[in-house]
Amino acid sequence: MASTASSVAPAAATAAAPPAIEEKEEDFVEYIPVHTRRAMEAQKLLLRRGHLASTEPASSSAIEAIAGLPKPPELAEAKPSLLVKASRLKRDQPEISPTEQLVQQEKEMIEHLSDRKTLMSVRELAKGITYTDPIPTGWKPPLPIRRMSDRQCESIRKQWHIMIDGEDVPPPIKNFKDMRLPSPVLKKLKEKGIVQPTPIQVQGLPVILAGRDMIGIAFTGSGKTLVFVLPLIISAIQEEIMMPIAPGEGPFGLVVCPSRELARQTYEVVEEFLVPLREQGYPEIRPLLCIGGVDMRTQLEIVKKGVHIVVATPGRLKDLLAKKKMTLDCCRYLTLDEADRLVDLGFEDDIREVFDHFKAQRQTVLFSATMPKKIQTFATSALVKPVIVNVGRAGAANLDVIQEVEYVKQEAKIVYLLECLQKTPPPVLIFCENKADVDDIHEYLLLKGVEAVAIHGGKDQEEREFAIASFKSGIKDVLVATDVASKGLDFPEIQHVINYDMPAEIENYVHRIGRTGRCGKTGIATTFINKNQSETTLLDLKHLLQEAKQRIPPVLAELDDPTAELEAITNASGVKGCAYCGGLGHRIVDCPKLEHQKSMAIAGSKKDYFGSGGYRGEI
Repeated sequence: MASTASSVAPAAATAAAPPAIEEKEEDFVEYIPVHTRRAMEAQKLLLRRGHLASTEPASSSAIEAIAGLPKPPELAEAKPSLLVKASRLKRDQPEISPTEQLVQQEKEMIEHLSDRKTLMSVRELAKGITYTDPIPTGWKPPLPIRRMSDRQCESIRKQWHIMIDGEDVPPPIKNFKDMRLPSPVLKKLKEKGIVQPTPIQVQGLPVILAGRDMIGIAFTGSGKTLVFVLPLIISAIQEEIMMPIAPGEGPFGLVVCPSRELARQTYEVVEEFLVPLREQGYPEIRPLLCIGGVDMRTQLEIVKKGVHIVVATPGRLKDLLAKKKMTLDCCRYLTLDEADRLVDLGFEDDIREVFDHFKAQRQTVLFSATMPKKIQTFATSALVKPVIVNVGRAGAANLDVIQEVEYVKQEAKIVYLLECLQKTPPPVLIFCENKADVDDIHEYLLLKGVEAVAIHGGKDQEEREFAIASFKSGIKDVLVATDVASKGLDFPEIQHVINYDMPAEIENYVHRIGRTGRCGKTGIATTFINKNQSETTLLDLKHLLQEAKQRIPPVLAELDDPTAELEAITNASGVKGCAYCGGLGHRIVDCPKLEHQKSMAIAGSKKDYFGSGGYRGEI
């Protein structure tokens, strides 16, 4: 039996063996040759990139192999690459018209420009100090004016062509008496022949007297200086009555001007109104003219006594503040005259340094004839509930000036200049782009027997003051100047301005021709143009002449004018002309001023007052 059992066991073992061999055969994976595996990997890559449908298989054996195998999970949920997504988005995007592309490009440029820091002191930025309410003043208009309805106010503004923007704007006042100015001031205004306020004064004076921050835009020669000088004098008198100033203290008010000549002119206006006030027994108000080119010791002597009003250029003011010779601890009133120039690239850093010395809230007032939307937006960052008072378009030419444009070859300009001088009796003002031309023309006119003087950034302060004084007094008939004399200077008797060179920036042209046709008088502006000017500048000039309804010479009329395209872009973006410089003949994309300032920033060179040569801080 044992032998039988033993014989059965091996038989059972041999019977059980075949199923085990069969299991092994089921798990067997067929060997795939190397070239087939490579084809499969290539196919996997194609599947990942989403190109399987549009691409031929690498080989039929590879496809068969893939079909025979289960799909890997990463292939089942394959995602297109970012490159594929980008190409699909580009394909599915609707077509954009060239006008829409330009509008989009402009928006990006303006957003990029507004990346500059706000016009605030470092202390205010660091501590996050913001002021929500304007500085209160004791001034109120008479009761009948306070009770005027919004409709009545709007009717007066419409009549005087005044546009406003802001909250709770004080009502306009049509005469000086209702503005509650001191009687000596009213008497002095009458002596000067100023009987009725100009449009900017009708709305601007009530706004500033009420203590509101303001941006004032009005054409040249419209009486902007009085708008900020009279409230400044009144606030200084109020401060002096409440708490007399101690030695070394002050100022209460500060006026910053871009050029020495404009600062001196503003200082003389301040002094002119202080004399009758002093005579009538009002407290003594000490003004200070703080400009370069003058001995600092005489300026410091006034500061030591205690100063109420300072009229300054940025360079010298910055020096005095940096050396701690003067403080702005009790300064509550700040005016930036020709503010677009001061906030521009040239003076922006200097103005920021001045802002750093303020210890408390101040009333800030900005004035200019050319202040594009871009500068307004940037300047508003420093103001509290600002009121924008606009008389006419920012950057528009004075309508009291007859503009004559003549094509003159470069070599014939200096000879033709003598003919132009015969158009009107003296005094005549001649503008050039650079200092060398000023000196050449001055010498030429002297040789021809013309009583002429010259002014530019390269001359010392004594020469500049003598030139301005002798020209204003009528001793000299002709003044030859760079753009140093183009901003804000008041020459009441000038009937004729000659632009020997057409400036590259249309803003400078507006300021230059604004030296004539002031305070309601008419004047003539003659401008020489030739092939040296860029087409962009000439198109700006053409649009400016069209806006002022002036005669357009054939050489400008023949220019290819993309007016229809410009209008389409204006309608789409809501900005007329260039948002940066205010020129009507181009957009911000082609702005020559922006290009010039970029190149200046790269070069880091120092130029004369927006003309040529010299240190910008001491002009």
